[in-house]
Amino acid sequence: MTRTLRWLGGLLAAVTLSTLGLAAPARAATISVPLRTLVADLPVASEVRTGYSRDLFPHWIDADGDSCNTRYEVLIAEATTTPSIGSGCYLSGGRWYSYYDAVYWTNPSDLDIDHLVPLAESWDSGARNWTTSRRQSFANDLGDARSLVAVTDNVNQAKGDQDPATWLPTYEKCRYVREWAAVKTRWRLSVDSAEKSTLTSWANSCSNVTVTVTHAY
Repeated sequence: MTRTLRWLGGLLAAVTLSTLGLAAPARAATISVPLRTLVADLPVASEVRTGYSRDLFPHWIDADGDSCNTRYEVLIAEATTTPSIGSGCYLSGGRWYSYYDAVYWTNPSDLDIDHLVPLAESWDSGARNWTTSRRQSFANDLGDARSLVAVTDNVNQAKGDQDPATWLPTYEKCRYVREWAAVKTRWRLSVDSAEKSTLTSWANSCSNVTVTVTHAY
């Protein structure tokens, strides 16, 4: 009886919202699962590059109007030694660690901000169906520290738009696999069969730690 009343109450609330032309409040879903489960749950689909252009992912933006665009926000957040921030978001005195190649840098120009899941890869795995606004959100995702990472520029350039089936960093491969799977999950992106196979193999050899992800939408 109680269950029936709850169901009727929920139905009435939904009908009322619909009648008033209002949407039910959206809630970001958060999951916490072992790494192997996270990887196993990634949907497999063929990749489609047709129509891709980097210009379809507007970046770097200054979302909060503080003169520091997304690139500089990441540099500030990831600094191992906090930099001074000057006019126009000029950074000085900072120090950064690139985990892909285990190198420290003190000059921001030696670092790229890597989209852990490259823009072209995201297009291939689902972002081609998004609005430009959603692609902008992906390209400037400061809501999850795994989405964007400061790394040595030439290492990032060597990675290009490759997925883990063809490229992994020299160091901290298990971290990279965890973060790749987390970002794909956060943005509900698919993986191709070779990518899934590689991720599964690494997940099985890495510590099966619990990974927490909040969906972006």
